[in-house]
Amino acid sequence: MSRDIIEALRQIEKEKGVGFDALLSALEDALHSAYKKTPNAVEHAKVEIDPEEGDIRVYQLTFPDHIDVEALKVLNEEGEEIGLDLSSIDESEIDKTEVTPEDFGRIAAQTAKQVILQRIREAERDLMYDEYVDRVGELVTGIVQQSDQRYTLVELGRVEALLPKSEQIETERYDHGARIKAVIVKVQNSTKGPQVILSRRSDELVKKLFELEVPEIDDDLVEIRNVAREPGYRCKIAVVSHADGVDPVGACVGPRGSRVRMVVSELRGERIDIIPYHDDPARFVAKALSPARVREVIVDDEDRSATIIVPDDQLSLAIGKEGQNARLASKLTGWRIDIKSQSEMAQTEAELTYSGDEDELTGQCVAVTASGKRCVNQSLPASRYCGIHADRATDEEAAAANDADGGEAQEKPATVDKQTEDVGEQG
Repeated sequence: MSRDIIEALRQIEKEKGVGFDALLSALEDALHSAYKKTPNAVEHAKVEIDPEEGDIRVYQLTFPDHIDVEALKVLNEEGEEIGLDLSSIDESEIDKTEVTPEDFGRIAAQTAKQVILQRIREAERDLMYDEYVDRVGELVTGIVQQSDQRYTLVELGRVEALLPKSEQIETERYDHGARIKAVIVKVQNSTKGPQVILSRRSDELVKKLFELEVPEIDDDLVEIRNVAREPGYRCKIAVVSHADGVDPVGACVGPRGSRVRMVVSELRGERIDIIPYHDDPARFVAKALSPARVREVIVDDEDRSATIIVPDDQLSLAIGKEGQNARLASKLTGWRIDIKSQSEMAQTEAELTYSGDEDELTGQCVAVTASGKRCVNQSLPASRYCGIHADRATDEEAAAANDADGGEAQEKPATVDKQTEDVGEQG
């Protein structure tokens, strides 16, 4: 029987990758615990197993007075003594006397079976933990096993991963046998084995799905700079190209939208906007509000805020349902966004009052050109207009006087304003 135990340990080492010496040491500790429970067991004992023949012997140990035996005891989690650690002392000082019980072979066989099964389970848990601990952030495919109010179990082969409620998308259902993709967000060890935590809400899921579908991303020709997402509803990604001649948006969209369509399908209909990244915050913010058309962007670098002016018919599109489009654009760019229609902006500017303080009046010209864009020139001191549009202030004063005098003042020809606006556009 002893020889059979050695062969079993060798087989486990070969198939499970568990070290033979570790198995032998564990078996010796288990046999020591078993011996301590036998009648007439000596106080200090050691179990030794011949690694070649498998012979098992129990020795009584007698220590000299200067050795503190209590300090040598090794205890298990339950506080039971499972052996003595003799590595710190000279074993030649210890007297050994064999005290192996007559029926110890039967005890050894039963104990060996339990130890071997336990060590196999521990070894498999350790191997699975080592396999997944370095895969955090990786995209995996699994099969749904069961779902309840707390989590969904997903089979990943040898491991059953957890998809907690907090990492699920509220619009999705996970039916038994369904195949889903998710990212690993956490791996932790426990007494029941490694726990692999998955997520369907993570922004990383969108990145990994695009890497899977877009070769340019996998080859580092195109990079996803940022992701802003409201899982299950809408997502915006900012992409940039690192190679001349490679259109990052076109690469992600794919021929006839085939690539982005695959990602949308895996996300079960979640809408995706692909935005070209730009170092210029004004351009980036304007693009981030896609599909709305932006007329003008006024940025405040200190506060990292931007005022967006859009045509009146684009205001609701720019804001989005319940503010979703604006909210995602702000998250994508990292800028606080305030959206105004052209009519709102014009009314705000018309209601501006000027105290005569030159510092308050210095700023951008408030004139709007024929194309509908605001003049980019600096206004003159003590004026709302630049030098090109300075006549507009005179026109306004004349119009006000005309109203006051019953319309005696005459308006200037409309072509004059047209000409000055054209000049402003050129400036």
